[in-house]
Amino acid sequence: MLNRQRGGYGREARVLRLLIATGIILSAQQAPQDGLTVAQAVDAALRNYPSIQVSQEQINAAAAGIQLARTAYLPRVDALAQVNRATRNNVFGLLLPQGVIPAISGPVLGTNTFGTAWGSAIGALVTWEPFDFGLRQASVAAATAARIQSEATLKRTQFDVSVAAADAYVTLVAAQETVRAAQAGVDRAEVISRTINALVNAQLRPGADASRAAAELAAARTLVIQAQQAVEVARVNVSQFVGLPPAQISVAAPKLLQSPPERTVAPLDTAVNPIAVEQNAVIDQLKSQLKILERSYFPRFFAQASTYARGTGAEINGNNLGGLNGLAPTIQNSAVGFTVTFPVFDLPAIRARESGQSASIRAETARLRQIATDLTAQWNRAVATLGGARNVAANTPIEVAAARAATEQATARYQSGLGTIDEVAEAQRLLTQAEIDDALARLGIWRGLLGVATAAGDLQPFVAEASQ
Repeated sequence: MLNRQRGGYGREARVLRLLIATGIILSAQQAPQDGLTVAQAVDAALRNYPSIQVSQEQINAAAAGIQLARTAYLPRVDALAQVNRATRNNVFGLLLPQGVIPAISGPVLGTNTFGTAWGSAIGALVTWEPFDFGLRQASVAAATAARIQSEATLKRTQFDVSVAAADAYVTLVAAQETVRAAQAGVDRAEVISRTINALVNAQLRPGADASRAAAELAAARTLVIQAQQAVEVARVNVSQFVGLPPAQISVAAPKLLQSPPERTVAPLDTAVNPIAVEQNAVIDQLKSQLKILERSYFPRFFAQASTYARGTGAEINGNNLGGLNGLAPTIQNSAVGFTVTFPVFDLPAIRARESGQSASIRAETARLRQIATDLTAQWNRAVATLGGARNVAANTPIEVAAARAATEQATARYQSGLGTIDEVAEAQRLLTQAEIDDALARLGIWRGLLGVATAAGDLQPFVAEASQ
């Protein structure tokens, strides 16, 4: 009974721990109550996006490759134990190296019999390479370069994910601002529609004006629906990076709704961009592999020591000892030696591999120059876009003020009987578009700053300023 109670308590404890752990995980995945900031969205993407985990595991694999390369400095020990039951017929002659016919030792008896005897063997061979003209060092350097490349790939992946998450975040804010401006247009259209309906009911305006007002109201609502659809799509794009359901995603970006202060753009240094850093790491790895090839055409020196023992159930005169004789090794030998190997005719193949590796290095070096050229062009475009966005943002308040005044004037003219419904509808559409342009103009500046930061390879200044 006591054991059953203890078992029940143990199960309850395990269930309780599971519930606590599940609660911790769920609480960690909940969106902030006040909405996500840009910094929080980027941090969540760096924690949750699967491609970053892929790059991290590639680093672990590269680190294991370094340890593998370093094991070449250690002595090699091969051990063997064998028991067999075989015939013992032997003949003069030789066989070229092959792996089909087993080797046999002992004198030639001049007989051919199917009698068998036990045989056994046990032994160990120790091999150590005291020096290698830098081959093992080059192998370790190549493995280290592979790890450095994996680390550079991780940083580039993190940068790409951060940029994509920030861009999705800004896109969501822009879509929400479009909904806000479009909803203001719906509100105005509803006011005008009610006013016109009252005038039509009082027979002060024709019924066609009411139909036109209803059509304009429906068009304004359609614009809101389309803008809301864009919001939902943008919210899904953000959820892809932050690891939250789209319904739980809300943004808190008051800074993005204001024009950022104008600052001088820092000069571009393409060498610090994660893409260029990764490409440099690729070139370094190829160069380290070339060094391995350059050190391949050298003699290999091996210090060796062997000890072994053999047993047989047959005598030299051909008699079979019978029983279990030969199952235990009874004759021992040992040897110490020094072996030198040299691949005499491998030079053409090695030279061909070196030529191929050198060509790969030149190709990747050219790709690095191409990356620098592309980054420079991307940076120049981003700077030009930023300048244009600032000019647009300076002009849109004028556009909004003029459109609002035109709407008020057109409405007043219509109510006094001096204007037409077409003038009012056109003025309202112009005001709605002006408000959308004004909201997106400020976000256009932030998008331009994001483009400059992307080309420069450093997103932190943008994230810090946008999250203040």
